[in-house]
Amino acid sequence: MTVSLRAKLFIILSGLVLFFVLMFLGLTRVGLEKFYISQKKEALIINSTNFDLLYQGNPKEMSLELERITNTLGAAVIIFTKEGQIKYSSFGSLVDEDPSSSSPPPPFITNSLDNPALSRTTPPRFPPGPPPIIKSREIIDNRTILEMEHDQALRIDFMVIRHKMTNDDILIIKQPLALISESVSVAAQFIIFTGILAVAAGCIWAFFFAKRFTLPIIELNRIAQSMSQLDFSQKCIINRNDEIGELGNSINHLSYQLDTAISELNKKNQQLMADVEKERKLDTMRKNFVSSVSHELKTPLSLILGYAEGLRENVARDEDSKNYYCSVIIDEAEKMDKLVKDLLNLSQIESGFFQLSRNTFDLSLLLHDILLKYSTILTERKILLEMNNIDPYVVYGDELRIEQVLLNLFTNAIDHAEFKKIIKIWVKEADNQIRVFMYNSGRPIPEESLEKIWTSFYKVDKARTREYGGYGLGLSIVRAIQELHGNHYGVNNVEDGVVFWFDLTKAKI
Repeated sequence: MTVSLRAKLFIILSGLVLFFVLMFLGLTRVGLEKFYISQKKEALIINSTNFDLLYQGNPKEMSLELERITNTLGAAVIIFTKEGQIKYSSFGSLVDEDPSSSSPPPPFITNSLDNPALSRTTPPRFPPGPPPIIKSREIIDNRTILEMEHDQALRIDFMVIRHKMTNDDILIIKQPLALISESVSVAAQFIIFTGILAVAAGCIWAFFFAKRFTLPIIELNRIAQSMSQLDFSQKCIINRNDEIGELGNSINHLSYQLDTAISELNKKNQQLMADVEKERKLDTMRKNFVSSVSHELKTPLSLILGYAEGLRENVARDEDSKNYYCSVIIDEAEKMDKLVKDLLNLSQIESGFFQLSRNTFDLSLLLHDILLKYSTILTERKILLEMNNIDPYVVYGDELRIEQVLLNLFTNAIDHAEFKKIIKIWVKEADNQIRVFMYNSGRPIPEESLEKIWTSFYKVDKARTREYGGYGLGLSIVRAIQELHGNHYGVNNVEDGVVFWFDLTKAKI
């Protein structure tokens, strides 16, 4: 079972409070009475010494001081002469100093050390009774003795100070220890009561302190968990100037640094993935290109080799056969030459090093020149060309490459014109662009091929493309030239045919 930090802190603080309270109670029980007795001992010695300094031999003159000592200490005070005659007793009135009026003197006891200063006389008891039992005796100085006595009659312990004053009178101050024990007992009970309150208050304080202390840590833990899930939007708000506040600021800084680093890493990773994907596509295109070129060159080379061997073996004996063989070889060589030229053009454009020669020219003149060149082919194939009177449009671009775009799209329209055999050309103007449309009647392009027809060597109908001497490079050249110009291009299937279009940049006049 996992114990939370808050619970641990609460238990530790509560335990410390309880420990110190119990330790205080224990020390009070053990040492308070001894300390209290020690303080009373000092008080008795000081009061006896001070009284000796003020005493002139007549207790009547010191009645107020004697009463003060009695009330302050709660002790009995007795003064008697060295012969044992009582001159003053707090048990009764002042005693007459005439020796004849007093009781006979009690026995005189001499200390075993044979020191007159330590001599002791015992006054008569009031009322008479057995003598006290001496529990302990401490010689304070050569004039003062402190004794712990047990009164057998009263069954009470006394602290007794016996002091020989300057005029040789004896001062006895008897402090009952019962009052001290009672005071200690009351103090202990009060301390126990306050200790319970202190433990309760300490536990409440420990609970709220632990809660307040752990709140920032819980907040830091929440931020750390969010960071572990790559969520760096959460920020730690701890308005403190201690180590926890510094830790919060450090976590916020770490979150920002990680967010920045991971964002940059993601960007680089995406770029790397794009580069890898681009390289993979280029590798695929390279393989397809080699495969397609090999395939396209295989047929004309086979024909050229076959007919050349026939000529060498004199298979064609008459003049017409020889001319036919030569025409086939020339025709296939011309196709190969066209293929190589198209490949060179496409390679130059797609390499990224080809520089366009941009200038302004009239699009309508370029269209009319192309139509004039292909008018004979249109007539032979019985294709109807519909072209409205195209206004002069001055455009900006590489005229030679734009002409190549128009030728490729126009020859493509001628090759695929079917059914009604109609080709339509029109132009629309919008903002800074001019869009040229070229329509040919015929079968629509399959949907899955609309994007692929711009790829090198891609053929929708391979047999038909071969019939017209195509290699699937015309539209890929159109794509490359338009992308190099930064203009759009596309194709759409329409009713009874297909429409190709491309944009040109309008020249600023």
